[in-house]
Amino acid sequence: MAAKRQALGKGLNALLTDSSTDITGRNTVPLKNISEIAINDIEANPFQPREKFEEEKLDELVESIKIHGIIQPVTVRKIGYGKYQLISGERRTRASIRAGLKNIPVYVRVADDQQMLEMSLIENIHREDLNPIEIGISYKRLVDECNLKQEDLASRIGKNRSTINNFLRLLKLPDEIQIALQTKKITVGHARSLITIDDKNRQLEILKIILLEKLSVREVEEMVKGKKTSKRPIKKKTTVKKFERFIEIENDLSKKFDTKVRIKSKQGVKGDILIHFKNKKEFEIIASLLNKT
Repeated sequence: MAAKRQALGKGLNALLTDSSTDITGRNTVPLKNISEIAINDIEANPFQPREKFEEEKLDELVESIKIHGIIQPVTVRKIGYGKYQLISGERRTRASIRAGLKNIPVYVRVADDQQMLEMSLIENIHREDLNPIEIGISYKRLVDECNLKQEDLASRIGKNRSTINNFLRLLKLPDEIQIALQTKKITVGHARSLITIDDKNRQLEILKIILLEKLSVREVEEMVKGKKTSKRPIKKKTTVKKFERFIEIENDLSKKFDTKVRIKSKQGVKGDILIHFKNKKEFEIIASLLNKT
């Protein structure tokens, strides 16, 4: 766990664990910069970037807490006398409530809304189960909402600027490709190859080929460069010119029955004549006219 904290960056680490930011109140029990407070006194994090919690893994954590308790304290900020707001550790808090705990160990820290959002997003980035699009969205929020430059963000989370830029570029892909990446139908390697294509329609066309033929990243790279073609090229719809005689008959019958008439035929050899009617009354009129012919 220490390695994970180090990766969060110096500035964030100080806010999460440094005693100089500790504001333990009179109603808490200090435990070497860690306090123990009632779960009912902790509000949810309004900036929580995580939308889904896997129930199976949450249940596993509940069982672990019942046996071992909370190994890593959650982090909160004080918002009033005896009232706190969660900064990080929502999953642990939810599991503690399910496990029946009344109190929970916490770090009580000083943090304004900007710092709280930043801490929540950065902690979220270091989850193991995030997909590339979720990581890209978190990076974008840190850049846009926390006013962080890519260089500053890189130093805070221990990543290269190029890595951050690569994840941000994924958000420029069409929705269909982003969904395929989120659902693990394609890999980041596939997506990065598609990014190099300027034409959105071409990107989606190659996505279909990837899914149909289960192409490797290398094969997609070759296809993008024009060195490889699809084994099953996507068929384009072709329009068949209708015989002029059919058009004349359609028009004549449409006028006669006062409704739409269409002739469907393959090369003029065989086919169907379709006469449309809106209701029973219209059907009876058409039937009557057909009987008179």
